[in-house]
Amino acid sequence: MAPATAVLAAALLAYYSFVGFDRSANTAEEVRDVRRSTRGRLFGALLAAGAVYVLVGRAASVALPPDRLAASSGPLLEVVRAADAGVPDRLFSAVALVAVANGALLTMIMASRMAYGMAEQRLLPAVLGRVLPGRRTPWVAIAVTTAVAMGPSLAGDLTTLANTVVLLFACLSTNTAVLVLRRDPVAAGHFRAPTALPVLGIASCPLLLAQHEARVWGFAGPLLLAGAVLYALTRLADRGSGVG
Repeated sequence: MAPATAVLAAALLAYYSFVGFDRSANTAEEVRDVRRSTRGRLFGALLAAGAVYVLVGRAASVALPPDRLAASSGPLLEVVRAADAGVPDRLFSAVALVAVANGALLTMIMASRMAYGMAEQRLLPAVLGRVLPGRRTPWVAIAVTTAVAMGPSLAGDLTTLANTVVLLFACLSTNTAVLVLRRDPVAAGHFRAPTALPVLGIASCPLLLAQHEARVWGFAGPLLLAGAVLYALTRLADRGSGVG
């Protein structure tokens, strides 16, 4: 693999590795004092996780040759075996399963809350904004996003699904929103990202999107098209009723 291609592949993997941190924004409305609760903690967690990833990558490259790691379907398991750490394969598999399940759970929480928020903004059908009377849980959005996720889960392998999740469209739209929304006046104090960071994020997304295989686009394309159709139908319904 060429160095440039390897760097791009690693960048895609990095997006998936940090997938849990961007999910925190979708649950901000469920926190009583989000500014106090997340101030400093989010950046501290990012730095800690990044340091752990770097150390694990360094240890893996020392334990085994890079070519062998690249050719393996389970590189960390290969490292554990080579280090003779005494960790049974079954135990390692259980830990990996819990980690994958945790990532899937975070993604489902994000998807349901995002669908609920978009319905509240009249970007998706209003039915997705329905909540339980007592708990205020967006039950319709949870049911719909779960049903949508089950289709690709039954039809594709884990690698394709992981690549589909990190198609970077969320990253592209978020970085764009950072530049657009900062023009709106806000009374409370908040963090302001340096302009160069969202600009670099926007510039990197098309480059990374081009690295995806056709099979990944085959999974993501229909989902993106379905979202666009729902948005168009919602806007047409609003115009017909005189809303918006």
